[in-house]
Amino acid sequence: MERFRAELRAFVDGIYEGEKKVLVFGEGSRGARVALVGEAPGEQETLQGRPFVGKAGKNLDEFLELAKLDRAALYVTNTVKFRPTRISPAGRVVNRPPTQEEVRLFLPWLTRELELVSPEVVVTLGNVPLKALMGRKAVIGDLHGQCLDLNGRRLYPMYHPASLIYNPALRETYRDDVVRLGALLRGEA
Repeated sequence: MERFRAELRAFVDGIYEGEKKVLVFGEGSRGARVALVGEAPGEQETLQGRPFVGKAGKNLDEFLELAKLDRAALYVTNTVKFRPTRISPAGRVVNRPPTQEEVRLFLPWLTRELELVSPEVVVTLGNVPLKALMGRKAVIGDLHGQCLDLNGRRLYPMYHPASLIYNPALRETYRDDVVRLGALLRGEA
């Protein structure tokens, strides 16, 4: 994994020469049974150098506990490895969704990372990783909570944990999807 990270760092430095992008690499063990894939790190993730440690990460941890899944046993990563930002009308640096170009640049790296980890199940969190791995026509609203095939691996799409911050009405749906994931992993579904 160290070689992968060094090669990715060199790739990003070459593409974004002089920008000093802060990369947030995936964490967890190679051989983890489950890999969670988000869209991109946010402010807290960039500051702490770890995926899913901000508000969305707290939502994710709460639901993993509900599904009786130990985060330490999972591999957690993002599609795009640096924080995409824009300047708000108030003049602050804020998150923005990754562009299609950013997703395209990182997709071969995400594919390689998943091959290195070799999980049985890939859980996509939100539309960005779902579309990156399954194609642009894939939509989270249609596919969440279903077990799909991803080149011989199981893929389980879920809403992004941050969606609960902006749309609390999704909380029950998200909870149901997490419980179903836990049951699937325990062989109960």
